[in-house]
Amino acid sequence: MSPASRAPGSADPADNLTAGLVSPVIRGLRLLEFIAQGGSTENLSETGRLIDVNRVTVMRLLATLEHEGMIEKLPGGGYQVGLRYLTMAAKGMGGHDLISTGRRVVRGLCQQTGHAAYLSLPDGPDITYVLREMPPAGLVSLITIGSRIAAWRAAPGQAILAALPSDVLTRRTDLGALAESDPDAFQALEIRLEAARAQGCAWSHSGLEQGISACAVAVTDRSGQPVAALSVAGPAQALAEETARRNLETTLKAAGQQLSTIAFGA
Repeated sequence: MSPASRAPGSADPADNLTAGLVSPVIRGLRLLEFIAQGGSTENLSETGRLIDVNRVTVMRLLATLEHEGMIEKLPGGGYQVGLRYLTMAAKGMGGHDLISTGRRVVRGLCQQTGHAAYLSLPDGPDITYVLREMPPAGLVSLITIGSRIAAWRAAPGQAILAALPSDVLTRRTDLGALAESDPDAFQALEIRLEAARAQGCAWSHSGLEQGISACAVAVTDRSGQPVAALSVAGPAQALAEETARRNLETTLKAAGQQLSTIAFGA
């Protein structure tokens, strides 16, 4: 029906459909979808033209979405969808790639803590470090991407072991061999694993490398099985104070939960 043929005072059916909608939310979702599809926001006027929003509104929407963690700035300019967006999407759609998401989580951990951050994967009786992000000041460490270490010796491996069911743990031949060859080391490991279960994270103080402390948490899949470990390592003196250790634990646990949620919907 054309406007001229409508009875005076009658409403347009299209108006009824949109009357209850919130325009700023619609604009924000348009911009978020534009960014998620790889659209560039470096030219605000062009971005506004493409999503039918003015330049000032684009600027405000970007600031709002960034504040809420839905988008994040790229080093070279522009934006990409943020981890909060991915977390929400993963809960609804069932997961995101562990390594690609892990790369961003590891980078964020390094920036938040100012220490080296790693992602490790279980590799038989060992763990292999697959991602690493170093702070500007660096860290004198022999651990690099590809380093492979017996799981029981390093904090990431201990975090994974602590998260395993007890029946799986008792069947591990590497731990059986350790108990036979070095009973004292095995007993010390059992104490560390019990502490890791109680704290929700595993600590190592000069355990793998002299003068370096490390903290690690397990990354679990939807069934609760450990599939990886996130860890942060720094100079022992920088992590000597209890407050510094507790703050690091809080940040690391949140990152571990975030990665589990995004990668596996856990």
